[in-house]
Amino acid sequence: MGKRREGREAAVQFLFANELHGEHTPEEQEAFWTIHNAKTSVRAYAETLIHGVMERTPELDALIEPVLENFRIQRLAAVDRNVLRLAVYELAHVPDVPAAVVINEAIEIAKSLGAGESGSFVNGILHKIAQKVRPKSNA
Repeated sequence: MGKRREGREAAVQFLFANELHGEHTPEEQEAFWTIHNAKTSVRAYAETLIHGVMERTPELDALIEPVLENFRIQRLAAVDRNVLRLAVYELAHVPDVPAAVVINEAIEIAKSLGAGESGSFVNGILHKIAQKVRPKSNA
């Protein structure tokens, strides 16, 4: 598994824990990384993603929610919600990663961390968002 995939998985796990338990003290954040045992490069990439998602959560949710079709983002499974936020952050703010890569990575993370249909669900939502956020991309 590559460092970006590991970083994305760690970021989703952190965002999930942060959502469940609220703000973390610096000591609690460090404990997460001790438990996760990530390499320095993986941690650096994950922290970039984490900060980006946390700083832009309302913007990301505003991009996701209209695509959910009669469903509110808060009703999604927490893993799916955080996978989507992370992927939409990358689609909107990390242009050097191709949309197809962002979507495929999100699908694989949703499959490994989410419930039965998480991969398919994430796939459908992200394809719609990618068409709006990166219209010239072949996602």
